[in-house]
Amino acid sequence: MKNIAVIGSGTMGNGIAHVFAQHGYSVSLIDISEEALKKALGTIEKNLDRQVAKQTLTEEGKKATLANIQTYTQIKDGVATADLVVEAATENVDLKLNIFKEMDAHAKAEAILSTNTSSISITKIASVTKRPDKVIGMHFMNPVPVMKLVEVIRGYNTSDAVTTTIMDMSKKLQKVPVEVNDYPGFVANRILMPMINEAIYSLYEGVAGVEEIDTVMKLGMAHPMGPLQLADFIGLDVCLSILRVLHDGFGNSKYAPCPLLVNMVQAGHKGVKSGNGFYQYTAGSKDLVVATQFKKV
Repeated sequence: MKNIAVIGSGTMGNGIAHVFAQHGYSVSLIDISEEALKKALGTIEKNLDRQVAKQTLTEEGKKATLANIQTYTQIKDGVATADLVVEAATENVDLKLNIFKEMDAHAKAEAILSTNTSSISITKIASVTKRPDKVIGMHFMNPVPVMKLVEVIRGYNTSDAVTTTIMDMSKKLQKVPVEVNDYPGFVANRILMPMINEAIYSLYEGVAGVEEIDTVMKLGMAHPMGPLQLADFIGLDVCLSILRVLHDGFGNSKYAPCPLLVNMVQAGHKGVKSGNGFYQYTAGSKDLVVATQFKKV
């Protein structure tokens, strides 16, 4: 397997493209927007420069990585020669189903189709293709070039051969793959999202403030980042979407998203990406400032 197509050039997509290209694979990075693709290549180059500065990559390695990436604005063109396609579009089930129908129509019959979804059913996604045995989840962690884990999720019909291929390929990327079965939230988000939701409930119910909640989890539980800051980093809209998948999938009220989270997303406060969540974010500043509405009087 030499040729990889990555659909979606956002944070996850450009990170996935970066990692495959750095490990010698030929990568087709696909997005409907030329502007988004230019931005993605800029981000990849910036991240490669960091690796060169840290002496974990040579200048020649950086040039080779960038040379391994080609960009496309049409799925049919980008996936035509791919041995593996990785979909990394927005966490929206209808969008993903439409993309997989198009991937299935234009990719080689023997190509493996994978999704970077963090919660949506692999079995449901596979059901819109004519190759459900070749559909699998590859849930990379953010930031992709740094984080080691890949959740490899088997759909109901995913074959043993495809699972073995993806597990082996993940190791070639110097990642640590963990095989899990296809249930809402898989493992990572089934455990993480209720914790984040409970932290938001603790704020909503006045148990403690933003900084206090995050400090307890950082110092008491040795988390590198508090749950509210982490929610901002993931994107509050993404957290809400995953919680709704869990709630719908299990029908259990313990997964119901906190009303505060719902209101914040409806108000456009989505965390780092919008500049405002539980904290305020200013371009060029690394200071962590509690958002105005949560500051103590």
